[in-house]
Amino acid sequence: MEKAASPPRLDLVSIDGLLPGASNATLLARDGEGRPWVYKPERGERPLWDFPHGTLARREVACYRLSESLGLGVVPETVLADGPFGPGSAQRFLEEDLEWDPRPLIVAADPSLWPIALLDVLANNADRKIGHLLRQPNDTRIWAIDNGLTFHADDKLRTVLWSFAGQRIPDDLVRRIDPAAIEAAISGLLTPAEVARTVQRALALVENPVHPPPPHDRPPMPWPLW
Repeated sequence: MEKAASPPRLDLVSIDGLLPGASNATLLARDGEGRPWVYKPERGERPLWDFPHGTLARREVACYRLSESLGLGVVPETVLADGPFGPGSAQRFLEEDLEWDPRPLIVAADPSLWPIALLDVLANNADRKIGHLLRQPNDTRIWAIDNGLTFHADDKLRTVLWSFAGQRIPDDLVRRIDPAAIEAAISGLLTPAEVARTVQRALALVENPVHPPPPHDRPPMPWPLW
């Protein structure tokens, strides 16, 4: 993974504890102003056969920047960080509405999920689980978290959002796809090949704005689903 010049890193100064249920080290940390962040140190990444070790933090940041370049606003602020366990990513901590269940929206291909479906196609998300969609209490905005397994140069899309397969992407979202802006947003965080493949996916969607069908040569769904 090439590491070009990046903006200053966020300094995390304390750890509140370990967040349960994650496959990689995921910690609740605070910056110097006491603001909470989800901190994922690079040294806590579990080795994977298909993603280079030590690169997931930068992919998390790239997915946030991709979302922002499209004007989607579906990924909480995510930045590179230095913390007590070394460099990694930090994502703004959100209180989760534990009573909210996204499954009815997923099954119905509810239009409110289109921004995340589009983001995942462009980012080639290999691990979009049900539990990666959340809302905050008393808010209807849907967020997409846990975006580390993204931007592989090979086709890797694995998602619970296949209910959108074959549907035309809404025109207002298609108009947001600017390949040049996407390239600028993610360059320096990914390899040139990964950036190039992302731009190719963007160009393909502009030409044919339809959600792709599930693959037949690999598992289409992540596991576990939640």
